[in-house]
Amino acid sequence: MALESTFKKEMIINVGPQHPSTHGVLRLVMTLDGEIIKDTKPVIGYLHRGMEKLAESRNYFQYLPMVDRIDYLSSFFCSAAFCYAVESIAGIKVPKRAEYIRLITMEFNRITSHLMWLAAFLLDLGATTPMFYAFREREDIVKLFEDLTGQRMMYNFYTFGGVKKDLPEGWMTKALDLCKLMPKMFDEYEAIITKNPIFMERTKGVGVLTQKMATDYAITGANIRGSGIDFDLRKTNPYSVYDEIEFNTHLSQNSDSYDRYMVRIAEMRESVKIIEQALKQIPGGTPEKLKVKSVNCGCKNEDCEFCGFDAQLVGKKLNAAVFKPPAGEAISMIEAPRGIITCYVVSDGTNKPSRVKWRTPSFSSVQVLPELIKGKNYSDLMPIFGSLDVVLPEVDR
Repeated sequence: MALESTFKKEMIINVGPQHPSTHGVLRLVMTLDGEIIKDTKPVIGYLHRGMEKLAESRNYFQYLPMVDRIDYLSSFFCSAAFCYAVESIAGIKVPKRAEYIRLITMEFNRITSHLMWLAAFLLDLGATTPMFYAFREREDIVKLFEDLTGQRMMYNFYTFGGVKKDLPEGWMTKALDLCKLMPKMFDEYEAIITKNPIFMERTKGVGVLTQKMATDYAITGANIRGSGIDFDLRKTNPYSVYDEIEFNTHLSQNSDSYDRYMVRIAEMRESVKIIEQALKQIPGGTPEKLKVKSVNCGCKNEDCEFCGFDAQLVGKKLNAAVFKPPAGEAISMIEAPRGIITCYVVSDGTNKPSRVKWRTPSFSSVQVLPELIKGKNYSDLMPIFGSLDVVLPEVDR
């Protein structure tokens, strides 16, 4: 009897915080009955850096480089969220060319983020080859970012009122060439992943996120669209110049880990189409054409599209020492790769924010994880958790 009762006893284990598949420093206190997960308590905070409190002791321009580190895989989106909130308070209008540059870089960033997710997700399941495929295209995009900003990560490229500089010569041509190539590369991913029987066995019907559960936990992004809910801020609440671009949102109805994979693959293909349209529609065309027109214009009218392309088309340079938005508050919401990033800024009229509050999508994804894995086999933990695309620095901030 003693031996039998021992076998029936539940066991509490720690998954992490050093576990290589947690995509950051996360601890899961998990109760197991054999290999069945009975209960899970996520323990966060290991990466807390005080990103919100630090804003109160720095002026707006000093805080701007730190914003990129909230989600290091989606730096452009974090910068955009903060800039849009501050621009709303200060009443700053962003030139359309700068908005197009923001859109192009954000959509490229969406692809790099999804590629990193794909590489890590498949690696969690024991497949190494997709990681090398995914990093191949990601490297090409990262090189474009480096040519534009000087950085491979944490770009500090957006600024209040626009971007810090125009696109370099030849950059648009390289970007268009890459856009023509990428769909073929996505086909290669799908050829080794989408119909792979092992991958399908481990993800289909696993980690079903019902629509009620998704809305109860405020899940956003590809995770909620994988549950069949058509909610994409780029469509429902257009910002930047998304209302000038034609694109589709992609949904799946089975709500499982496999569907979340399919949605992200489709989103990468759609991002390529968005970038191609934006590169062809950008005001002023290529930097080479723009410079010629700017030199030949000379009317010096502030409303002229071509006079002083640096100031009028990509944003006027503001003096960091005297930049003091009026007292007020604003909130901005951005459709980032992991879901909606929300930035709330309060100004008291000084050169430092009075309050900055971030709401990030990975936080909600971590909260719903115990519901998704309850009653499942321990081996289902990584397919489910990996399919949610959680980045832990974004959770802790």
